[in-house]
Amino acid sequence: MRITRRAFLGAAGLSALTLAGKSALDGLARAAEAPAAPGAAPPGVRWGMVIDTAACFKEQGCTDCIAACHRVHNVPAFADRAHEVKWIWREPFERVFPEQVSPYTAPGLIERPVLVLCNHCDNPPCVRVCPTQATWKRADGIVMMDWHRCIGCRYCVAACPYGSRSFNWLDPRPRIAEIRPDFPTRTKGVVEKCTFCEERLAQGLQPACVEACREKALTFGNLNDPSAPVRELLRARYTIRRRPELGTGPEVHYLV
Repeated sequence: MRITRRAFLGAAGLSALTLAGKSALDGLARAAEAPAAPGAAPPGVRWGMVIDTAACFKEQGCTDCIAACHRVHNVPAFADRAHEVKWIWREPFERVFPEQVSPYTAPGLIERPVLVLCNHCDNPPCVRVCPTQATWKRADGIVMMDWHRCIGCRYCVAACPYGSRSFNWLDPRPRIAEIRPDFPTRTKGVVEKCTFCEERLAQGLQPACVEACREKALTFGNLNDPSAPVRELLRARYTIRRRPELGTGPEVHYLV
C-alpha cells in the first residue's frame, strides 16, 4: 500500500507527540518519587516506636521528652492555643483511644495522659493529598516534610486523622526561646511535624524524645528486626495503635 507524503508527515508528527508526552509523563513520575534522603537507613529497615503508657505516666507532670524534642527542632511556643505548634504532646487516653473506652474501663486508664506524635503510617493519607510532594514517605517508613516545597494548602492537615500536623499561622522564629543553628527554622505559612529525628538517626543517635525519657517509656528501633527491643516488646506485651481500622498502618505502638 502506497503512502502519501502528507500521511507520512502526519504519522511522524503524531509519533513525535506521543514520545514527547511519554517523556513528560515519565518526568512527572520521577518528580513524584520520594526524594533521596541523605543518611537514610539501609535497605530492610522500618523504623517504629513503642510507648509504655504506664511507665510514661509514672512520673506525673514530666515533659522531658516534649521539651527535648521542641528544643532540638526549634519548635516555637505560642501563648495562644489557636496558633500552637507541636511535634509531640499529651492527650487524655479517652481522646486518643475512644474505641477502647467503655463504662467498665478502669478509671486509672481513662485518666492516664497519652503521649502522641506523628504515627509515620505505612499508608499515610497526608502523602497522597500533598499537591507539591512536600511530604513523602521514605523507604525506611519515615514520613518526611520539605518545608521549602510546602505551599501552605493544609491538605495534609485535613487528611491526617491523628491531628499530628501543625500550621504556622505566624512567623515562628520570634517565638523560639533559643534558636539552634544546626536545625532549620520554619516560616509563616508552612506545615510541620515530627520526623522521628531523622537527622539524629543519620548520626547513629536515638530520637531526642527517647534519649530524654527518664522512665525509659519510649523504645525506638527497626520493626523488621526480630531481635530488636521494639519487636521484643511487641511480642511480650499487649499493644494497641491509634485507629488502625482506617487502614493507615500507624507504626507507633502503645503498651497498655
